[in-house]
Amino acid sequence: MTNFRNVALVYFCAIGSVLAQAPPAEKSVIYTTRDPEAIVSYKTNRRVVRAMVDRLILAVTGQPDLAKAWDSLISPNDKIGIKISAAGGELFTTHHDVVNAIVDGLVAAGHPRSSIIVWDRSLQGSKEAGYKKAADGFELKSIAPRDGYDPKATFTAPLLGKLVWGDVDYISDTGKSEPLSDTENTSSVSHFSRIISSEVTKIINVPVMSNSTTNGIAGCLYNMTIPNIDNWRRFAQGTGFGAESIAIIYSDPTISQKVVLNLMDGLAAQYGGGPQSQPNFALHHATLYVSKDPVAIDTIALKRLEEWRSKSNFPPIGRLASYVQTATTVGLGNSDVSRIEVKDVGR
Repeated sequence: MTNFRNVALVYFCAIGSVLAQAPPAEKSVIYTTRDPEAIVSYKTNRRVVRAMVDRLILAVTGQPDLAKAWDSLISPNDKIGIKISAAGGELFTTHHDVVNAIVDGLVAAGHPRSSIIVWDRSLQGSKEAGYKKAADGFELKSIAPRDGYDPKATFTAPLLGKLVWGDVDYISDTGKSEPLSDTENTSSVSHFSRIISSEVTKIINVPVMSNSTTNGIAGCLYNMTIPNIDNWRRFAQGTGFGAESIAIIYSDPTISQKVVLNLMDGLAAQYGGGPQSQPNFALHHATLYVSKDPVAIDTIALKRLEEWRSKSNFPPIGRLASYVQTATTVGLGNSDVSRIEVKDVGR
């Protein structure tokens, strides 16, 4: 019990320290573009999507061509990772055409296609969504159970989680004469994936525009945290600890100092049952959002999701997504809509 109290004290002191940081002084800018031709009957138009992505990258960087745009974000020696969301299967995985447009832009800037890692915790459904390792050329990876996490890259919070097979600290009772006690497979520690801790130095974060039944919104903050750690279930229960922790986890340099750009895939948006596939609660939004501020994108996306949910008489999800506001206090970005500017770059 003493050790747990010490963990709690350290954790809340850390929260107090980061919450004391001032919110960003400048307004955050989100660049967006919409084209109804980008998606029809859940099928994307590769040419249209590529043009949308290219327009946004030029706008957010202020550069005259794609090579210079990507050069302004990523250096020649960087190891590049693209974090997708593959939880939605065929229809609601980060669209293959969006990722291909990003990869082609990076290739134009001199980065070999084979050196780029595209990943999520699990890639179930990614093949149906159009991803093919051999044809794509980039490295498509999932996070291997247990071995895919870095034992030295940890995050501690005073919220015990029930460990399962695949977590680094899970203890198997195989060969034991007595069953494990109730506390032997619980832990307050999570480990970051090896991909995020050591295999990439710069990250393009590409979540899908979707709600989360446990965390309100499966947006930019969620996409870089929950799918990238083990012992994650304790942060996906709608608890206050979970809400606070997503912002604190993202603020760890392992994440915050590597993400250079956030591009939210809103071609198909899902406002209920996410991030798993629920076509009955989705629509063709045909919109992409880009910003260097993950909090601003989540704020605007959450607002739209709430509007769609209200029209369908679904309950609001703001309480579950309170970590978006916490992220502002931590200094990760702006969640005040008066401090967010949305710029439409047109078609």
